[in-house]
Amino acid sequence: MTKLTIVANIHATPDQIDLVKAELVKLVPTTRAEAGCIQYDLHRDDDDPAHFMFYETWETRALWQTHMNAPHLTAFMEATNGAVAEFTLNEMTVIA
Repeated sequence: MTKLTIVANIHATPDQIDLVKAELVKLVPTTRAEAGCIQYDLHRDDDDPAHFMFYETWETRALWQTHMNAPHLTAFMEATNGAVAEFTLNEMTVIA
């Protein structure tokens, strides 16, 4: 079965950068302990402190979807309501 790579870009509103960062950091240890999580790394753009990016690798798409419905993601969405200006997510497959 093919592993799934996720690239998620999160752009905080300028006045909520610290809140969004803190809430994103909270996701890391819980997510890394989830079934199927191979890699879950949080990055921040060196030139734009409001731009965060997760690079994730999952054993299967189904396990990633379980993660997407997990309580800690719901808590993140509630805690950052109105603080995220833009969110994009790409599902990717390694080809080489």
